Amino acid sequence: QVQLVESGGGLVQAGGSLRLSCVASGAILNINAMGWYRQAPGKQRELVAMFTSGGSTNYADSVKGRFAISRDNAKNTAYLQMNSLKAEDTAVYYCNANIKTAYLSGGLRFTGSDYWGQGTQVTVSS
Repeated sequence: QVQLVESGGGLVQAGGSLRLSCVASGAILNINAMGWYRQAPGKQRELVAMFTSGGSTNYADSVKGRFAISRDNAKNTAYLQMNSLKAEDTAVYYCNANIKTAYLSGGLRFTGSDYWGQGTQVTVSS
């Protein structure tokens, strides 16, 4: 089993900063992609920032220049540094990862699956 656990959310004033962390644990062979989505009340879940399987990073236009994603491969951890926060950044932030695992089915087999964390609330007061 694979688990993603986020931390670091909270309440902050507009213009402030927060740093989110996401730790992946379990029977992980490789993390193919890892990043962050968010969902505000009444809105669809949207991509915030992501390390792709090709090793590049993608950011939503609304956070470019303010947010930075980083990772520590040795710790299976991704971070999201959020600066110059705005009221419109208020949302539940979810960690997402595509992770390669192994299983036994007529021999040893491998698969890549998407996993989600439980979410962490970020509230920015204006």
